[in-house]
Amino acid sequence: MKKLIAIILLAFAFNVQAQIADSPEDVSPLLIGEKIPEIQLRTIENKEVSTKEIFNKKTVLVVYRGGWCPYCNRQLADMQDIEKDILDLGYQIVAVSPDAPKFLKETASEDKLNYSLYSDSEGKFAQAIGVAFKKDKPKLDKYSEGKNPGFLPVPTVYVLNEKREIEFMYINPNYTTRLKGELLLAVLKNL
Repeated sequence: MKKLIAIILLAFAFNVQAQIADSPEDVSPLLIGEKIPEIQLRTIENKEVSTKEIFNKKTVLVVYRGGWCPYCNRQLADMQDIEKDILDLGYQIVAVSPDAPKFLKETASEDKLNYSLYSDSEGKFAQAIGVAFKKDKPKLDKYSEGKNPGFLPVPTVYVLNEKREIEFMYINPNYTTRLKGELLLAVLKNL
């Protein structure tokens, strides 16, 4: 009986986390000390891969709205500018968006990115980490190739250890305000 209650509570907790908020201010992101769940994402080559495989080392995780967003592109370029410093500190950079793999490829090429981009076009990852909120579908429909149910992630930066545990987070419902590279480097040097 205790096992059944534990399973029910665990399922309820996951469902609460997997909700899509009504606005960016209403999201409930995973917090420091929590663990990134095991979810399937897609590579630029459209291959399915588990977050357990992706985040098996220290990681700077950037969750962004999409390659169509100029603020996101600036943030991705900022990460590229400090990539060597991040790598020298023992971290990898991983960026995840609702864009389909073909659009990830365009973003990586246009922004000349060396780090890995992953597709969460169905939104399972954004929902699981609690950063998804409802948004009109037309633009999302195109860039997710019809898989996006009508949401966007609030732009978020997580720093993870090799066990997928969150050691630092930055999230701001104002999508125009992003974590600056020099501040991120200061954080990484102190972790």
